[in-house]
Amino acid sequence: MGRQLALVFLCLLSSGLAHAERTALPAELWDSPRSAALVVAQPVLQHSVAQLLAHPAARLLIHHDGSDDAMARAEELRAWLIALAIDSKRIELNTDNDSRGLNLELVGITVEK
Repeated sequence: MGRQLALVFLCLLSSGLAHAERTALPAELWDSPRSAALVVAQPVLQHSVAQLLAHPAARLLIHHDGSDDAMARAEELRAWLIALAIDSKRIELNTDNDSRGLNLELVGITVEK
């Protein structure tokens, strides 16, 4: 099984595309009023934004479960990222009924050969 996964990963690298896994935002982020400093301090967001900026063709998907609360949080997060100078065309909201909380996924990252 491990060899098969390694082979799949090598195929992705050789094709020039890598597909990041989803990472969850901490639920505690929504427990208090948000500020730019609080949003920027989130390690998951720091990593995702750094990768997004390093790969001009990449997009950031914000997965949510489709509930009104999750949709509002996803839209708020998108608004914060846009306010912090991320191009709105690179951020997409995605309803995923199996998702719990908000999950980030980078897509379209190219890897140099």
